[in-house]
Amino acid sequence: MRTVTYSLTVSLDGYVEGPDGGIGWGAPDEEVFALATEEVRGLGVHVMGRRLYETMLFWQDAEEDPSLDDAHREFARVWNALPKVVFSTTLTEVSGTARLATGELAAEIERLRTEPGDGDIAIGGATLAAEAASEGLIDEYRIRLCPVLLGGGLPFFAQRERMVDLELVECRALASEVVYLRYRVPRSAPS
Repeated sequence: MRTVTYSLTVSLDGYVEGPDGGIGWGAPDEEVFALATEEVRGLGVHVMGRRLYETMLFWQDAEEDPSLDDAHREFARVWNALPKVVFSTTLTEVSGTARLATGELAAEIERLRTEPGDGDIAIGGATLAAEAASEGLIDEYRIRLCPVLLGGGLPFFAQRERMVDLELVECRALASEVVYLRYRVPRSAPS
């Protein structure tokens, strides 16, 4: 059965967006960008909300952009080939390898878990991931922890009244002072 992962860059105080909605504070350096590319390379499908889908549309034409370096064009190639499922109540169509979700998140995840194929199922966007977490659908958290305090914004972890024990799988300090953390939800943990 395929693993469901949630991976984003997060501030030390736990936010993925600042109070103004900005994400520039988490712009990756070369090493962090390479790590993100490798994560995407290991995916079989990416499930996301409308806001993340619209943000990632930048990459749709980036593979042919001569102003980008090889690493960014490679990310575009990998990202554009990846199947995507978009949850939205406002979009009527999506492009590229994306399709609009037609059902509930839990049912979509269950369907994706059981269909044949390699690679993890990624949940993208803090709002959609909060819903997945509240339903016990996330198997692994992948955190790129940035040395910055934002003081508010959109939290990585939804504020739910539920405790989830996690097992540390990997911890790596990067040259940029970003710390990469991977935690697994133990199979015996309640959902």
